[in-house]
Amino acid sequence: MSHIEKKDARPVSFRIVDLFAGPGGLDVAADVLGYEVTGIEWDKDACATRSAAGMDTFHGDVREYSAAHFPHAQVLTGGPPCQTFTVAGHGAGRRALDDVLRYIRRLHAAVSTDEAEWDDIFRIWREISAELEEKAAQAEKVKAEKREVEALRSVERKAIKKSLQERGSSPEEIKSILKVLRASREVEFEDTDLKHLIEEYSALGVRLNDLKAKLEELGDERTGLVLQPLWWVIERSRRPGLQPYKAVILEQVPAVLPVWDEYAKVLNTLDYRTKTQLMCTEAFGVPQTRKRAVLMARRGKIAIPEIDETHERYRPGAVPTGSSATTDQRELFPSTEEQDTHSRPKETWVSMERALEKARSIAPHLPDRPAFTVISNYGTGGDPVARGRRDHDVPSATITGKVSRNRLVHKGTNTDLPDELARFTLAEAGVLQTFPVAYPWSGKNQSQQIGNAVPPRLALHVLRHVLEPELTGDEARARLKQAVADLETWKPREPAQVRQHGQWQGHPLTGR
Repeated sequence: MSHIEKKDARPVSFRIVDLFAGPGGLDVAADVLGYEVTGIEWDKDACATRSAAGMDTFHGDVREYSAAHFPHAQVLTGGPPCQTFTVAGHGAGRRALDDVLRYIRRLHAAVSTDEAEWDDIFRIWREISAELEEKAAQAEKVKAEKREVEALRSVERKAIKKSLQERGSSPEEIKSILKVLRASREVEFEDTDLKHLIEEYSALGVRLNDLKAKLEELGDERTGLVLQPLWWVIERSRRPGLQPYKAVILEQVPAVLPVWDEYAKVLNTLDYRTKTQLMCTEAFGVPQTRKRAVLMARRGKIAIPEIDETHERYRPGAVPTGSSATTDQRELFPSTEEQDTHSRPKETWVSMERALEKARSIAPHLPDRPAFTVISNYGTGGDPVARGRRDHDVPSATITGKVSRNRLVHKGTNTDLPDELARFTLAEAGVLQTFPVAYPWSGKNQSQQIGNAVPPRLALHVLRHVLEPELTGDEARARLKQAVADLETWKPREPAQVRQHGQWQGHPLTGR
């Protein structure tokens, strides 16, 4: 009897255009799955990393491009910058979110009527764009005025400090008075000249607060950027001569979930099946705790279910009970959550130690540390002094652009590790984001690039789930398992030349 080989589970390839592509978190995941990706990215440093990794890239502002430039792209992905929605302690974040939701509803109304012509839809988009451009122009003027006021206030502050020194005030008294003034509280002095300086300083403070309030009202130019992916979908769906994308995948911080929910309503009108999901990265094998809001959309009649978590969620102090925990742990600490008796057991979350050990098996030059604790550069619990701490045998806290500033100390102490071990290397920080250890970080601000990137392992789950609905059960798990292994051992191709706007000739997505 002849040997029959198992059917190859690799589906047909897709051509993806990735907006706000960053250094390539989604792109490297797509690459190991066998998809072709072209990224658009404005940051030159991220483009340098993409070039070194062999990632196809167009440099520039996404707003300079359009869906019509890439008619052969079958899938749209992206993560537009949405920091304005997460402004803590201010109403600016809520106002920016409300503005975006209002613009999305205007676009939805434009595409919802059966009589809507492309010219009518495009007119609405131009009106929205003009409003955003006018706000941005006004904001630039306000920012310029704000800088002038801040400079004047600095001069006044120095004059007040000098006057206090001449009056014989101690450094502690001067510091206390200046602190009171910064808080816009009144300070009374009999000295006429000093009193006049303080009045001028206070008046500038009032003016500065008015300018800050004006900027909050005008919003941030990134408010307009979050609309770009939606417009690209509308253009491909409604502009004559273009074909709709087969699928759309967008991700961002949790605060953007309401935007994705509103997006989904528009995409449903455009004949997409959609799903939004808040994903905890450690529940998908990423060795860090991080949450991402994901929008998934696909043309056709097949619904998109929620992506099943493959690993346990991390809970501080809880003993893991997943399939990679010991038998004794599973028996002594059974899960209190309701379990489907037919579901597969989840694996234990991946610790920093486990991820870095695997990376060292691929790249032996990485440092081998004793048991350590990471002390975050950020405060925790609202207290900037109370630095967050994570031990080596649990997942990392969220990897941010400040990851290179995190201290590594001997576990359970405040004693720094030796200098050569006291900080994560860039390769290690990338590994904790699930980039391949060989990823060629380039350009400046490499820590920021790493912190801003999509974790590739999370992207693997989302891409496979949305683009390969025909794979289920063992086939889907085998496909994902192989992709994870390929991601870990991935090596960069020959460096790729970064294209500029207008350099369409010979590009497979442009058809020119």
